[in-house]
Amino acid sequence: MGACAPVCPQAMHIELMGHAAVIPQCKSQLSNFDKLNVMTAHYTPLPSGANPLKREISEYVRSGFINLDKPSNPSSHEVVAWIRRILRVEKTGHSGTLDPKVTGCLIVCIERATRLVKSQQSAGKEYVGIVRLHNAIESEAQLARAIETLTGALFQRPPLIAAVKRQLRVRTIYESKLVEYDPERRLGIFWVSCEAGTYIRTLCVHLGLLLGVGGQMQELRRVRSGIMGEKDNMVTMHDVLDAQWQYDNNKDDSYLRRVILPLEKLLTSHKRLVMKDSAVSS
Repeated sequence: MGACAPVCPQAMHIELMGHAAVIPQCKSQLSNFDKLNVMTAHYTPLPSGANPLKREISEYVRSGFINLDKPSNPSSHEVVAWIRRILRVEKTGHSGTLDPKVTGCLIVCIERATRLVKSQQSAGKEYVGIVRLHNAIESEAQLARAIETLTGALFQRPPLIAAVKRQLRVRTIYESKLVEYDPERRLGIFWVSCEAGTYIRTLCVHLGLLLGVGGQMQELRRVRSGIMGEKDNMVTMHDVLDAQWQYDNNKDDSYLRRVILPLEKLLTSHKRLVMKDSAVSS
């Protein structure tokens, strides 16, 4: 392929002195394009793959995930094991452990989608919780200021009930705010957006220390995990069980396709590379 030759300094000098100078022109067309060694059309592969929403149901299930509304009491491990048993698949994984009493968004990846578990576990999380203060405070504004103060990089030590080693660690609180406060029962509802691995139970204890009255977490719900939130096709365990029953008994996979989402949904916020089928053999 031809290339554009550089303009020499002498040529530029001659032009400035008023003499005629021939400046090389860049070629805009490829040279010897007709002599490229290309594979004939006989070897061009046929269009392969499928639209993620139009895969065969068996492949659709094995390449999908569920945005599950985790119920209270069972552990995350138990919930994932139930999903594996209901759908009769070999591998499942989740986006980050929730304590047994905590409810809300738990992304359950199935078979091929389990390779995305690590990226989902490290994604940011959002929670709505209830904190109980041990003594009365002066005003609601005092609690609101304290909650907004607990943002940025904070030192945390996992609570006693945590299953991990209780080492001091740093976790980032991106944003937090008070939603509502009941002075009679000393209960406050708050929202927090934080880094993965943040212990909201520890945050509530720190909030009580900051106010000088003591505090503890009363209730907690995860409202977002990564890019998936409560309004993004969140389903319950009953939905999963009913969808599988509908397919097994009536051969109707429409309910199952609504419950399970293709793994590509988790990658919509990432950079992508689009490749044509004709480029596979090149």
